[in-house]
Amino acid sequence: MAQYLMSVLADSTALATEAEQAAIDVFNDRLRSGGHWVFAGGLAAPGTATVVDGRDGEPVFTDGPYLESKEHVAGFWIIEAPHLDAALRLAALGSRHCNRRVELRPFLG
Repeated sequence: MAQYLMSVLADSTALATEAEQAAIDVFNDRLRSGGHWVFAGGLAAPGTATVVDGRDGEPVFTDGPYLESKEHVAGFWIIEAPHLDAALRLAALGSRHCNRRVELRPFLG
């Protein structure tokens, strides 16, 4: 089994509606019962982010997101799937259930 990151892409900071949250809960249960669940979480609005650069000497802290964009990562799932096609099917279901676009990326290794 390979692990994948499914990032939920949002174009506003509005939280999921009650109906969307209920659908996400159903999807989460499906991931768990299918043996695909590793971890998931929602993220606070991009304005709460801090970029930290500790590469040279004293660290530099910058308020706000790394990139200014119309969309941001609002949440994520880390899943396990036997192959890319299975992960893509799960990503399509995740997108449908959360009513947002989802980016799927495999972990290295």
